[in-house]
Amino acid sequence: MAVGKPKRKVAGYPPPLVLVMLYASLILVGTFGLKLPIATTAPISWSDAMFTATSAVTVTGLAVVDTGQGFTFFGQALICLLIQLGGLGLMTFAVLILSMLGIPIGFTNRLYLREDLNQTSATDLLALTKTILRVVLLCEIIGAAILAIVFVPEFGVYLGLWSAVFHAVSAFNNAGFSLYADSLSHWVGNPLINITVPFLFILGGLGFTVIADIWRLRSWQKYSLHSKLMLIGTALLLFLSFAAFAVLEWNNPATLGGLDWSAKLWASWFQGATTRTAGFNTVDMAGLTDASSLMFMILMVIGSGSTSTGGGIKVTTFIVLVLATLAFFKRQTTIDVFGRRVGPEQIVKVLALVMVSLSIILTGLFTMLIFHEGRFLDVTFETLSAFGTVGLSRGTTADFDSIGRLIIMIIMFIGRVGPLTIGFLLAAQRPKRISYPAGRIYLG
Repeated sequence: MAVGKPKRKVAGYPPPLVLVMLYASLILVGTFGLKLPIATTAPISWSDAMFTATSAVTVTGLAVVDTGQGFTFFGQALICLLIQLGGLGLMTFAVLILSMLGIPIGFTNRLYLREDLNQTSATDLLALTKTILRVVLLCEIIGAAILAIVFVPEFGVYLGLWSAVFHAVSAFNNAGFSLYADSLSHWVGNPLINITVPFLFILGGLGFTVIADIWRLRSWQKYSLHSKLMLIGTALLLFLSFAAFAVLEWNNPATLGGLDWSAKLWASWFQGATTRTAGFNTVDMAGLTDASSLMFMILMVIGSGSTSTGGGIKVTTFIVLVLATLAFFKRQTTIDVFGRRVGPEQIVKVLALVMVSLSIILTGLFTMLIFHEGRFLDVTFETLSAFGTVGLSRGTTADFDSIGRLIIMIIMFIGRVGPLTIGFLLAAQRPKRISYPAGRIYLG
């Protein structure tokens, strides 16, 4: 949808507002569920329950309670369900249930689904939704089966299978929740873990439209411009982050320094891939050098793909921003890529998204620094991790007071529903009736 056009309202409420209320409602339901005595091994506060529910629904992964030790099987299963619902989208599940029951999908629900999947058209949404379900179930089942090869011999049949299922769901949805206090650090050099988990969160981070293109078309020439940019951008970011992390941390005794060369390569690959929204880690984040921390923060802001289970400003947004900058220096007035032209309304949307995102990040960081005393790097890292719904932490999450937690929860929520969604809700919806003559502004 072009920026500036009024959002169509349904039943008196714009679709973005309905989706915001749905996600907020799911967080409240999750909070009450996690506060139940059967959900925890020891009583937790309402603040702990709400923070955990918010982190699960927004598929972030920041935790104030140890997921494996603080929650019972019921609590862990509830967190897993919240991750699945929050990652794939509430409207996706609602439409699937209605279609399975044979209930017609009305125009109103199609508009909500279109907004939830970030599509520009309400046509073919049911086909896309069914494709998403097939791919998600297939990936999570295969991922759980492979992870069970590692977990079952170590923890037994029941605990091993549950650990495999939980981590497969958490990985595909880019949630980063783990049943172990040190995340997946115990398997830093295990090939199965280092291939399966990144494969799941990379695939989930590509976005459902890209997955649908790969599933249905299976031909590079037939892929949409969005899919081509996402695949190339993801590959480049993975390679650069893997190589940069290896170079920066190779001799750091707090991260890679004590590992053998093969484990160093596996750890570099895993950390380079997980940073953009997955949230798992196989080395201690608090031990990173400042240079690596800065690189991670940049990657967390970029994030994953549009219509994906990840957050950030999105890979395609970053690519269009780079292409627009290059076009300016080349004195070009248009952006042409892969035989397609990027319209001016999309460029304006990119600029708006980046500006809104920076405003949210800086406002959140400034507020955090006012109410929470701590190392600037740690607070910044935590804030950007929340905005990108990444979940990586330098160990300061549990130290936040009530105000700090509230700020992080708000940032996680905005990072999940999308900064532009909030912008559209706050912006005036009236189209301009007066056109003024052009003026000149000297820039730069």
